[in-house]
This record gives sequence, structure tokens and C-alpha cells, in this order.
Amino acid sequence: MKRVYLTLCLAISSIVTHAQKTSIKWGEDFKLRKGSTDLQVVHADNSGVYLQESHMALKAYFVVGASLRESAALVKVDKNLTEIYRNDFNRELRGKEFVQFFPCEDKLFLFSSDYSRRDRTLALYAAAVNKNTGELTGEFREVATFQKDEKSDDIDFKIDYNTDSSKILIVSSVKGTENNEYKIQELDKNLRATAKPITLRNEFERKKYQLEDLLYTSDRKVVLVGRMYEYEEGKKKKEKFLDFTNYNIRIYDEKGKQQSEINTSFNGRWLFSTKLVQEKNKDLVLAAFYSNAKKGKTIDGLLVQRINVNDGKIISTSEKQINNSLLSGDPDKADNDDTDDKEESREERKMREELSKMKDEGEGFSRNMQFRKIFYTVDGGLVILAEQYRHFVSTSSSYSGGGVNGMPGQWRSTTYSTYICGDLMMCKIDNAGNIGWLQVLPKTQREIIQGPSSTMATGIGFNASYFLEGNRPFYSGFGALQVPGTIQLLFNDSPKNSTVTQAGQKAKTIGRFAKSDCFILNIDEASGKLNRKVLFSNSDVPTAMPRLGAIIGNDMYVVGKTDRMMGKSKVAIAKISVK
Repeated sequence: MKRVYLTLCLAISSIVTHAQKTSIKWGEDFKLRKGSTDLQVVHADNSGVYLQESHMALKAYFVVGASLRESAALVKVDKNLTEIYRNDFNRELRGKEFVQFFPCEDKLFLFSSDYSRRDRTLALYAAAVNKNTGELTGEFREVATFQKDEKSDDIDFKIDYNTDSSKILIVSSVKGTENNEYKIQELDKNLRATAKPITLRNEFERKKYQLEDLLYTSDRKVVLVGRMYEYEEGKKKKEKFLDFTNYNIRIYDEKGKQQSEINTSFNGRWLFSTKLVQEKNKDLVLAAFYSNAKKGKTIDGLLVQRINVNDGKIISTSEKQINNSLLSGDPDKADNDDTDDKEESREERKMREELSKMKDEGEGFSRNMQFRKIFYTVDGGLVILAEQYRHFVSTSSSYSGGGVNGMPGQWRSTTYSTYICGDLMMCKIDNAGNIGWLQVLPKTQREIIQGPSSTMATGIGFNASYFLEGNRPFYSGFGALQVPGTIQLLFNDSPKNSTVTQAGQKAKTIGRFAKSDCFILNIDEASGKLNRKVLFSNSDVPTAMPRLGAIIGNDMYVVGKTDRMMGKSKVAIAKISVK
């Protein structure tokens, strides 16, 4: 949904305000229903904010037990953060699995799915929600069907937008087939198909190709951004592993025929992170970080290319070398001298040691920057925001001794997902494609979540799969909103980092977000000048989740949640306003 929020941010004014004041208002404690697992903002409009409260519901009952399914309630609060209604849809979703709430223009939809084991088909349904009452306006309508070839196949699908967020896309792929095949269906805000489905295929081995991004233009052309991998040997005796080699970017027409392939090699540069956008329904703009060596472990520069969407030819190229000293040291390392979390747990230490071991064994580990946000500016340029990012999964096993009467002991396994969000990089690209100012803000946020992850493969990596976007991490990362002449970033950080505003400064690692401050960073679009200040302390309120906020106009709505060892979690909704 981030593209629709980006669209809401792009309102451009020719008048630059002389002073901007940012304020925050917290609502009353939010009462989660018993069994709720998550709360997130899914949409905001002029009448209020819509929240998704996830929980489990009864799917089927048997003599010896029962099965559960995922469900959710839609909660609406007004601009004063007072609850208007709460609807759980358990009755309407009976026999189906909840997928997500999804807004499109002035409407809000509830998507659900149903899998038939006999036919090996997964059906996707949608129904419109009356935003005033929170009730469905009609019955569920089938909008897509996915067919498995084999029982063991997996079906990936994602509900997304086209480039101007005016259409709904349903992108799917059956995981398990030998080659890569992707299907794109386009729906309007009334759930009507507006074009024939497009099917795209390529010749790459499935394991060696990962779809990172998909761009569906206003004239129904499709751009696929894929990451290519090859098998490599580690330094020690072990199985081969897949190592990233290069990007593959192809443009297809509305019938699924390949039109062109964009050359991703540039004077010996090796791209390892890219972002592709269509600039106001005109040219494509490709931004990429590169290394001067194929196995380079550092960022050596930023490359920006303007590309003709019709033939894939490069119109202009601009690059800016980046001195690696601008970036902080290894963000995965959390020595006691550099962290506010002095009481590092045994599990955390074990995961760091495992990470270091894998890096020593040559697991193709390189410094990764991930593009996060792109904003248009009043002078026809772009401001691009990127962030260092790591995600890895670790499993810790423990053995409990034998019980009474000679009963054997048991092994218990616990899964930990670690998210590390590092330095922020910000740069301005003018309307000619040249790189103007570039700024780096040092930070290291380390968030460890116990329990299942979106990817259960143990190890480290840069998992940029198009289908795996989710709501994790909760407290790390940053939220961003645009007001005339300024971009404001909100993020949780250590109180000791209040004076850290430029590259080269040393930032403390934050791991206990309940003891963090929420900072606001003002970026001047014209000059790149940064101004940082504390907005509020998370020790006084439920811990905020700025990355997961929703934006309407100059307001951002965020959820705050603090889990307690004893008793219920403390939850509240906040409204951040810029005047």
C-alpha cells in the first residue's frame, strides 16, 4: 500500500511556508480484543483512520479438535482518534481466509481467499466495505484464480497498484514450476477487469532468478526487475550457495511480449541495489548503488539513468562516487561500547556470532542499501531515500531433562528474526537526471522478533522478493511525509544520538525501543540541509511504529504498542500533524 500513500504525499504547492510546526496527539488506550495478534494502519481519509486488528477465528470443529483461520477486524477512528466502529467480519469470512484490506481511490476492499485441495486451486475474492458503517456493501466476488500444477507447488500473489495508484493489480506466480511465470491482472475501483491478463515468462532457472520489483505503467507496459544468482563455493567444505551476480531488467508490452532489456552494466560498475520509477507517466528513472568490483563489499557510488519507456534506451546517465567513510561500520556488529542495550541476551550474542561465521565462510555477503521512498519536488526533480538493511533468521534449540517415571526429555526450538536498519542516505536528482546534494545520517536500529518469519530459511541475506513485503520490522526503519519544500522523516533512536546529523559521526545502537526517543529529521529539498530534533519519548507513551504509518495531507497516523511481561499490552493511536 505504500504507493497509494506516496501518491497522497505528492501534492505540490508553489508557496513555501516560512515556518513549520510539527505536533503529536495521542488517543486513549486502545482496547485490543482478546486473542488479537497485531494492529496496523491500513488507510486514512478526510473522515478518519482505518485500522486492521488481526486475530484468529474458528475455521472448522471436529470431535477431537478444531482448526483456526486468520481473520481481522476493521476499526475506524475519527480525526480526534475516537473509535467510531469495529467490525470483525468473522461471519462474512466463514469458509475463507482473510488476506488484507486494500484501498483504491475513494473505496476500501476486503480481500479473502479459499483453497480447494481437490482441484489444487486458490480463489481470491474481494468485497467493498462501506467506510461509513464498516459493513460489506455486497457479497464477495471472485477476482482471480490460481492453479497449482503439482500438490507441492506454492502460490505467490500480491495485491498492488499501477504507477499512478488508479488501478488494482493482482500479480501471481506458481512456485515449483521449472521456469518463471508471472501473471498480471488489472482491476478498476469497481473490481472490473480493465484489460486482458498479461502472462510473462523468462528462460532463467527458478532458483537463479528472484523478482525484486514490478512496475505497471499507465499505458499497460510491464517492467520486471530481477536479481540473478549463480552457485558459488564457500571457503570451507560445505554445500554450494547461491550468490547474487547482476540485475536483469526487461520491458514487456500489454500482450506480454518482451520489447527490450535494459543494460545494467556500466563501465565496469556492479549494481547491487536498484529502484525504478516512472516519472510523471513519462520516462523511467533508474537509481542504483554500485560497487567497482563484482564481489565488492562496499558502496562506491550512486548511478542514475533516465530511460525511454518505449524502447528501453538510455537517455541520460549521471553518477556520484561515494566515499565509504561516509557510512558507519558493520551494522551487524553491536559491541557494548556502541550500544545502549548493555544487557545483550545469550540468543542475541549467539546470532551475531553465527552471522560473523557465515561471513567468514564467504557467503557472498556485501553491504546492502535498500531504496525506501521517492518524492517529487516542485522543481521537477526527485529526492530519493535509501537505508542500510539486513534481515536474518536464527533458530535456537534447548533440551529439557527427562520427566517423571522415566519419560524422555524434549527438544524445544525457538525462531528469532533479526532486522537491522542502518544508515539513512538521502540525495536530490534534478529534472535533467543529475545528482545534486547527497547526505548520510548514521543510525543502527536492531530489532529481534521471536516467532515465525515471512521467510523461514535460516541464514543471512538481502531478501528483496517482490512477494515478501510485510509489516516487519515494527519499530525500526522510518516514516516519511512531504510538506512544501521539506521532507520530514520520523524514526526511533537512542536519546544519545540527538546530535548525530552527518556522516562520520558515531551512532549508538538502539535495541530497546521502549527506551528510545522518536526523532523528526527535516530535510530541505533545495539544499539538503538537515535539522534533527526530538518529537517525543517512547518511554512516556506506547512505543511508536513510524515506518507503518499512513498519511493523509499533512497528517501521519501511527500505532504505538508496548508489550508487557505481565498484563495486557499498552496500545494507542497517534496523529502527527504539520502546520
